[in-house]
Amino acid sequence: MDGRLALEFLEGTDALVCVVDGDGRILLANPALQRFTGRTADQLLGRCFVDVYVVPEHRELAVDAVTRAVATGRAHPQEGDWLTADGGRRLISMQNNVLTGPDGRAYAVATVGIDVTDQRQREAQLSERARTDRLTGIPNRGTFFEELARHLDAGADCVCGVLFCDLDGFKGVNDVHGHAVGDAVLVEVAARLRAMAAPGHLVARLGGDEFVVLCPGCDEPALTALAAAARARVGAPVPTAAGPVAVGVSIGSAVGRPGESPDEVITRADRAMYGAKTRRHRRPGRPQD
Repeated sequence: MDGRLALEFLEGTDALVCVVDGDGRILLANPALQRFTGRTADQLLGRCFVDVYVVPEHRELAVDAVTRAVATGRAHPQEGDWLTADGGRRLISMQNNVLTGPDGRAYAVATVGIDVTDQRQREAQLSERARTDRLTGIPNRGTFFEELARHLDAGADCVCGVLFCDLDGFKGVNDVHGHAVGDAVLVEVAARLRAMAAPGHLVARLGGDEFVVLCPGCDEPALTALAAAARARVGAPVPTAAGPVAVGVSIGSAVGRPGESPDEVITRADRAMYGAKTRRHRRPGRPQD
């Protein structure tokens, strides 16, 4: 009974089951693996597994893994690309186990492979979404602080500049034209800041109508030039469903040095922005726009 159940499992499972000897020759290939490779059992048995489904750049590593497993009696889980019948690639998670004979000596490696291609893609998409602002598609607050902390590490070898950008008049856009138009303005501002940023810079949305630009290696003069370019780009009218809409932007800058905390740097940039906004509107207090 146990033997029949094992055979039914082997033939019915969607897992890719393969047994190869110490020389890499295939001793067993279940129907799922036959379908995956587009080969019958007769076409697989006796073939070297790296000639069947291992991608070219992993051939040497795969052979070495089997050789070591049989020599040491230990095999380890792995993930790697396998070739399909039509030459495509799928990411396979492999559970590997060494088989031993009656004398206790290892003679083969059994692999149970699961196709995790779609799962890994979903995980990557979820990870990217967690790091991205949903409306504008640029990095979000969490991603910005992670990157700023990385550039401010005590072992860093250069300064890191930050521009803190707060839109002027944005509340009026929402009040007059509605949030759909306001969202369109935010999307366009994000696009303009990205177009202005140099390679290696990071543009992120902190939330609301606040944006930041991370500028590794930039000192105050460089930040001043970038701020001027940002004001010019953002200040141009934005085409919307309600017609052209114009907003301004107040910008503050700060230069972070290795060993500083991200909070210290962003607080300085925020204060500088607040000062710029106050001077811009010629009245005390930060305007709610």
